[in-house]
Parts: sequence; structure tokens; C-alpha cells
Amino acid sequence: MSRWQPGRSRWLEGHHGAPTPPPLMFLALSYHTAVNYSSLIFFFYIPRPLSNPSPSPPLACTPLSLSLSLSRSLLSLKVSVMAPAFVHRDRKTVCVMDASCRLGISLVRRLLQRGCTVHAASYHHGESSGVLKRMCSENRRLKLFQADPFDYQTIVDAVKGCSGLFYTFEPPQDESYDELMVEVEVRAAHNVVEACAQVDTIERVVFTSSVTAVVWKENRKLAADVDEREWSEPNFCRKFKLWHALAKTLAEKTAWALAMDRGVDMVSVNAGLLTGPEISVSNPYLKGAPQMYEDGVLVTVDIDFLVDAHIAVYEGPSAYGRYLCFSNVVCRPPDAVKLAQLVSPDAPSSPQSNELKVIAQRIRNKKLSKLMVDFDVRIQVEQ
Repeated sequence: MSRWQPGRSRWLEGHHGAPTPPPLMFLALSYHTAVNYSSLIFFFYIPRPLSNPSPSPPLACTPLSLSLSLSRSLLSLKVSVMAPAFVHRDRKTVCVMDASCRLGISLVRRLLQRGCTVHAASYHHGESSGVLKRMCSENRRLKLFQADPFDYQTIVDAVKGCSGLFYTFEPPQDESYDELMVEVEVRAAHNVVEACAQVDTIERVVFTSSVTAVVWKENRKLAADVDEREWSEPNFCRKFKLWHALAKTLAEKTAWALAMDRGVDMVSVNAGLLTGPEISVSNPYLKGAPQMYEDGVLVTVDIDFLVDAHIAVYEGPSAYGRYLCFSNVVCRPPDAVKLAQLVSPDAPSSPQSNELKVIAQRIRNKKLSKLMVDFDVRIQVEQ
């Protein structure tokens, strides 16, 4: 049995044998549904952290009435119209969670170079744990924490005293994306944002999402261009078993819904396929890659640009809403061949006749490009 099984978590167990509350993805789906029904009221149950009890009935959940009689633009989460609400304070102490993944380790390294004190909270053990320990021995501004996405108190301990959180979720290498992992990622996103809402020092959460939370829908070819205002459709993702896209979509919508309800300043980075030596054909992002190529939305990002984008949206006072993040658009046969060889070295070096054609790019990241004009990547301090 997977150690990520939600049923084994304290979050999914009620006090004194109380029934398990409804799945958290209902919260995310409420926002998806409200796109078409702009004046409904939904009632949900949100798990309350068991490690921080308060006088209340024994059932480990609190009713949350979401009055979704807001404007259509807000309910559809067109968050690009939301005004930034960033408060200037000491922002040199930050938390990176999960710090054990490739993006997490790279963020820790770059933030230390920029003079930050970093709380590195790791979900997984293994080789990455040794890397972080070596970095900790070389830099006194790095503090290590062991976190569990289903243990509320470990999350609070990691973010306590921090002004910002860089949050990303990746399953363990021996786990694959399926319906269970969707539920896991949604619940983890909820727990993290809820914890941030309870920590007074947190000023901004940078939430790592994916381009797959943007591009998958039934009538996706009708739009002239795709940008951060678009959302993947959960029903479409379920229909074609696009579990990675479904997980990223529902987790991000859950995070946005809770952040808006709790008053948490959140910005999301919707990243393209992260390239590098660890990429393989089994990467869940690649499911549906031929269709993404045909739609002109198959994009990749290198680790340096992705890290810079995260720091830019954290440091930028005007940053708000969602940001599509990619550094390369795969829309020509040579680009497709190069990507195929990267994920599978045995792939043919050239496409067969008429197998691929040049596709017009249909995805844009102008919003991020504009923000990063003023971002200084050269800032470094002494260790």
C-alpha cells in the first residue's frame, strides 16, 4: 500500500470514530461549477487541523459556507484581474516545501545566494536529503525540516517565522499519478494554504502549478490563444485519464479558493514540462503530448528560468494571480525530435515523412515576461 494513502492520515479520520468528511476536491469543483452558475451557494466541510484543537463538536471538520454570488470573473477564477495586496515587510526568511524535489533544491540554492534564510521542508527521504544536509553544513542560513502533507503541525512548524512560502508537490519517484494521487495532491494543497493562513508572518505564497492545469478542455482549439486566464476542465481530464492535469487543476483551484477565503496573498506559477537529465518518457506531464503539439501548446522550461520566475513573482510587489512559465515552445519537427530524444534516447533522430508539421504557437506568457523585465538575476551575497 502506498505511504501516500490518504486513509492513513490523521486528516481523514474523525475524532471518536466520526465519519470521514467529503473529499476536498469538492471545494475546487465548486469554483469550476460556478463558472456557469454565478449565484449559487455551496456548503462544504473543511478538515480542521487535529493538532490545533479548539472547543467544538467531536467531528473533525468545520462547515464552510461559500457564498458564490460574486461576479462571473471572480468565480471563474480569472485571477489576472485581482489587484495585488502585498505588504512590505522583512521578507528575507522563506520556506521551500517540498525542498526534496529538483525544483525545491534549486530554489533553496538560489534563495541562499540572494541572502535569504531558508527553511527547507522535505517530504521525501533519499539522495536529495543528503544534498540538503551538505548544503546545511555549508550555510548557517539554511534550516532543515521534515514535513508531511497530511500532518498539519509539521507544516506549521516549517513555515513559522517565514514571510513567504514556495510550495510545490511531486509524488515520490516510486509513485505514479492516478485517481488516488489526485486526492492526495488536492488535500496537500489545502493543508498547506490553511497552515499559512494561521501563521501571522506569512505574506505571500508562491504556488507551483502546471501548464496542464490550463490547456485541457473539450473545445480547446476554438480559442485563438491560450494564457493564464484559461483552466483545464476536470470532466475532460477524467474522461481521458489525464491524472496529472486533473491533480494540478483541482489542487490549484482548491488553493485559490482557500486563499481567497482566508485572505492569503497567493501567486501561482504554471510551469511547462521541466527539462533536464531526470526527464523520462514516463513523466506524467507527457500524457497527451502529441495532442499538445498539434494544439500549439506543448511547452518546456529549464530549471534556471523556472527558479527565476518563482523568485520574481515573490519579490515583485505588483505580482498577482497566475503566471504561465515556459522557456521553449515545441512547434517545429526538429523541436519535437529533440524533445523525443531527450525523454527517450532510443527515439528516431528524424521524423518520418509527413509525420510532423510546423504548428503555430497558441500559448503566451506575456504576463510573466513583463514582470521579469525588472527582475535582477545577478543578486548574490556572501555565504
